[in-house]
Amino acid sequence: MTLRRFSSEQWRESGLTSRLDLGATKGELATVREVCARVAAMGDAALFDYCRRFDGWAPEFGEPLALEKKELQVALDGLPQLDREALELAAGRIEVFHRAQTFSDVSGAPGLRLLTRPVGRAGLYVPGGRAAYPSTVLMTAIPARVAGVREVVVATPPSADGSVRQPILAAAALAGVDRVYRMGGAQAIAALAYGTESVPRVDVVAGPGNLYVTLAKREVFGAVGVDALAGPTEIMIVADGEAPAHYLAADLASQLEHDPMAWAVLVTDSPSLADAVEESFTDLVRDLDRAETVSAAHCCLVVAPSLDEAMEVVNDFAPEHLEIVSRDPERLLVGVQNAGAVFLGPHTPVSLGDYVIGPNHTLPTGGSARFSSPLGVYTFLKRTSVAEVGRSEFAELEAAARRLAHLEGLTAHARAIEERLDDD
Repeated sequence: MTLRRFSSEQWRESGLTSRLDLGATKGELATVREVCARVAAMGDAALFDYCRRFDGWAPEFGEPLALEKKELQVALDGLPQLDREALELAAGRIEVFHRAQTFSDVSGAPGLRLLTRPVGRAGLYVPGGRAAYPSTVLMTAIPARVAGVREVVVATPPSADGSVRQPILAAAALAGVDRVYRMGGAQAIAALAYGTESVPRVDVVAGPGNLYVTLAKREVFGAVGVDALAGPTEIMIVADGEAPAHYLAADLASQLEHDPMAWAVLVTDSPSLADAVEESFTDLVRDLDRAETVSAAHCCLVVAPSLDEAMEVVNDFAPEHLEIVSRDPERLLVGVQNAGAVFLGPHTPVSLGDYVIGPNHTLPTGGSARFSSPLGVYTFLKRTSVAEVGRSEFAELEAAARRLAHLEGLTAHARAIEERLDDD
């Protein structure tokens, strides 16, 4: 296959960096709105109808929608030992990294505080379909537990017989998930957001999903908090001429196997490296299990006049994943303004970060790294301001407050202050 090649100037002029539009059709938008509205109004009746239609399964004759902790533990106990050890290694490193994300109450001037508290219930979406993602269970549930969330539940699409893949249930047991709901798609997001007879309403919905899941998260925002609106995955690599071409080709392909809409971009100051990566990538794709998906995705080479200009390309694109493979990656790291996660050096591939390094793999996509952050403990925390004003400070502040109230035409605001003047 031939990778699209650009100079840095051509890349900037291509318009390819505008990726925040989810690209949904009117029909897809209408479908999601209808699903959310019906689940909100009709509860389980609508939820089960959509589960039968879109998941191919729904509970019948009193069968529960959720799998409880006992069933999750059975899945973990029955997992092959090497699989369990891999999940435990990942879980341990994820927990250690996220426990470092400490958020204490803040005190300002005397009488002023900012309290930090966890949400009460979190609903986590774990995709199904093309693959099972126990890593996503760990990456979402562990930060929620570290934050102190009282109840953590997972929604994931079941198989046609209502079963959920063992690795997902095992990961849920490891991460302390309370129950796993066998439901997917927009109907799952609506059920978590609004609540039904079988699904208690949550306070925050987090986790990646397909277009319908993302549209549903946008639709229910406001009724519930959401972590982000995730688009197709993407990787950008900045490399100098000394970088191993076969490493870079493999890293580009690794993220493209997720989705035919995914992005992989190499930015280099070395035309010869670009040639070598293209050749290696073309050879590699022929042997991949998901070669058709990789070949359909966006894969580009950008040749910049310098690595400093390569970093300008990075900040404009604001990639989800950024690898820097160069003689001095720390120097280039200083120039990173917009990226979801950065991986430094030839031995830190994104694939390692997807599973076991420790930082979260649920990251801003579509250029949203310009203004948003990876999922973390803070995703499940909220803040409350507290103020206490004594009599003397009230006397210092009341005149300015009354003046501003009258300036805005809100005389009842001023009256609430004036009532207290009468007691002095």
